[in-house]
Amino acid sequence: MRPLHAALAFLLLAGPALSETPLTVEVVTARLAPDTRELSLTGEVVARDPLSISFPVGGRIASVLVEAGDVVAAGAPLARMESVQQEQALRAAQAGLATAQADHAQAVEDLERQNALLERGATTRISRDSAEDALRIAEGVLAQAQAELDRAEKALEDTVLAAPSAATVTERTAEAGQVVGAAQPVMALALGQGLDAMFDMPEAYLTLDLPSPGVRLTPIDAPGLVIEGKVREISPLVDPATGTVAVTVEIPEGAPGLTYGDAVRGTITRAETPHVMLPYTAMSARADGPAVWVVDPGSMTVSLHPITVARYETGRIVVQDGLPEGTLVVTRGAHLLYPGRVVRKAEGSE
Repeated sequence: MRPLHAALAFLLLAGPALSETPLTVEVVTARLAPDTRELSLTGEVVARDPLSISFPVGGRIASVLVEAGDVVAAGAPLARMESVQQEQALRAAQAGLATAQADHAQAVEDLERQNALLERGATTRISRDSAEDALRIAEGVLAQAQAELDRAEKALEDTVLAAPSAATVTERTAEAGQVVGAAQPVMALALGQGLDAMFDMPEAYLTLDLPSPGVRLTPIDAPGLVIEGKVREISPLVDPATGTVAVTVEIPEGAPGLTYGDAVRGTITRAETPHVMLPYTAMSARADGPAVWVVDPGSMTVSLHPITVARYETGRIVVQDGLPEGTLVVTRGAHLLYPGRVVRKAEGSE
């Protein structure tokens, strides 16, 4: 009976191994491939030469005469401030000037009369000198009245906000009825037709070996349109609140489909050291980190092999280290594997 028992025991132990059929899995061969990495940020189209304008004096805004997007000529009125006091001051200054002019004319006549009388000996030198002093006083009063009129005219002029040159209105920051202070921004203008794209770039990007200043710009509303821009300026300051750096990208003249305030995506392509790329379905793990199932080409058995991942991307993983070129890696069916499992390639596998 003992030989029979031994035979039965052998069959019980060896049966599963003998009856195990190879598991069909998809397999790829690890190969080094050029690693091009795209970095994208979303920014805003802004004026290349912006100008924020304001009233030189404080007061209540009576009317705003333009809308965002309007093109204005040099000297065109943009907004008006309530000017009742300035108008009254102007009328008072005009009346003062008229009085001073009349007094001056009268003083001139008095001096001429005294000179004529003095020549005939019909008056005294004292009277003639008094007339001359009165003329000098009248001239001073006239000059002061003229200065007050000039000041009143300038004050009234300051209640009208005019365009300093031909420009496009990009933003209204104050409305009719609002009280504003002196030099408080009321409107934003764009001088000329130049456009830039402004991006807030993470500070960490500055540590990368970025390529040439070329940037592909794509309007969010028109994803099929691609415009080649160029980095014009990188701010030397880091925003303490967001940890980002302002980057200005120059948009070429005449670029279609873009205007002030449009959202735009900027993309650069960065070539890195070649890496092994694997589909995300090849990813597995061990207790000590990421791993993949590797196939021994001789026995067609699998083992779990640790890897170092450079980064995860949509649909794939980029392997930094741990996977020699030419290694067979299981990409589908990994959830059914265990060390030593016999497999075979599915049709269509690499």
